[in-house]
Amino acid sequence: MLDGMWLEKKMFYSCSYYKFISEIPEHVQRNRLKDIHYSHLDANKRISIFSFQRNGFMWALFFCFLIISKQGLAVESVSVNNDLLTLASAVTQAVRDNPNLAKMQARWKAMSAIPSQLGTLPDPTISFGSLNLPTNTFNTTQEPMTQMQMGVNQSIPFPGKLGLREKAAEFEAEAASNDIDETRLHLIRDVKTTWWVVFYLDRALEIVTANKGLLRQFIEIAQTKYSVGNGLQQDVLLAQLELSQLLDQEIQLVGTQRNEKVRLSALLDRPANYSFRLPKEIDKELPNTIPEPELYQIADLSRPLLAKQRNQISAAGTRVELAKKDYYPDFGMGAFYGFRGGNNPPPQGGGPRSDFLSLRLSMSIPIFIDSKQSKAVVQRAAEQLQQEYALQDEWSQVRAQISTALADYERAREQFTLFKSGIIPQARQTVASMLAGYQVNKVDFLNLIRSQITLFNHETKYWRALTEAKQSLAKLVAAVGEEGIYK
Repeated sequence: MLDGMWLEKKMFYSCSYYKFISEIPEHVQRNRLKDIHYSHLDANKRISIFSFQRNGFMWALFFCFLIISKQGLAVESVSVNNDLLTLASAVTQAVRDNPNLAKMQARWKAMSAIPSQLGTLPDPTISFGSLNLPTNTFNTTQEPMTQMQMGVNQSIPFPGKLGLREKAAEFEAEAASNDIDETRLHLIRDVKTTWWVVFYLDRALEIVTANKGLLRQFIEIAQTKYSVGNGLQQDVLLAQLELSQLLDQEIQLVGTQRNEKVRLSALLDRPANYSFRLPKEIDKELPNTIPEPELYQIADLSRPLLAKQRNQISAAGTRVELAKKDYYPDFGMGAFYGFRGGNNPPPQGGGPRSDFLSLRLSMSIPIFIDSKQSKAVVQRAAEQLQQEYALQDEWSQVRAQISTALADYERAREQFTLFKSGIIPQARQTVASMLAGYQVNKVDFLNLIRSQITLFNHETKYWRALTEAKQSLAKLVAAVGEEGIYK
């Protein structure tokens, strides 16, 4: 750091040196004069020049070039940090980086690994033991029934249970996949609506800035007329009051803009102080949508939320069938091999004792049917009914979302068209006419201020109508479940 400070300081003095040298007459430079004083260059300081050579000019130019390059790089780095964030790039970044969407994808991946686990037989068990070991000697050859046993057991659910468990888990995994799609729709909707809010606030602040300049001009006009006796002091005070109110609105807009930018940065998984700017030129087209009944039909087939609920119903129905399978027993099978030591007595032919092989078959007996299995069937049936009612409720909510978003879009689009083609041009003409009339004392100052405030409000509403229409379109697409909603 110290070396960098030294270099920068040296470059500064070198540039100053070059600037000074360039002001010295050529014949003085040629003679390489020493200890020459030029009081005309600085009235407050006496400048002394000691022996120098012409190649000093080259070094001074070189260091000045380095300073200019450094400043250029600094400006470039600032501009790079202030990223241009288009609507498309914001959506792309959010889908790629949003942690909530990544969480849902991880959940689906986890649930996709469950079906094969539930559809597989339980792990077999291996056992080792000693049977009929005499406690007086613990000799394995003393008694003929003493044996060292090794066995294996396998539990086998009633046929069909494993398949139903796997099927129910597959429906749950598919529902988790639908959750990803639904979360993605909500994320894109939130990114778009927030982006349009920030865009509106940018335009509103531009309008406030322009109107501040106009009001300051009005104040100057009013002060001029008042100073020559053609105006009133109350006109000046009124204009100053309106300017103060405009500054208050600017403070509120800046605060709201900061909050919305933080919200958008969070959706993009960026730091809260992430610096970005939005483009000023946008597509103002507001297309016609297909009729509302057709939007319902598309949503019925495309909305992931409804597909998720249907998968939940299928999973619940599969669990009802599985609960009915619990009326039937589960089985257990085992095989055991016993090693015996010692020899048979002579009456039994003598020779080594033979080993034992044992086979076992077991089954569960559902004897508590009324209090256990039947209750489980009732429980699962009620859960299935719950999911069916949930589907009906979700379908009603989806239709309400579609209708609300469509109504908001139509209203905002009509307002935007009205402001664009009628109100804004008329308001601008009114302000121009009022200003011309005021300058020749044919219009009072109050009406002039009112006309300008009216224009300010209409320009703000113009951008609000456009952004609200765009936000309603984003909500409509999310409610339907796909982009194909236009004619």
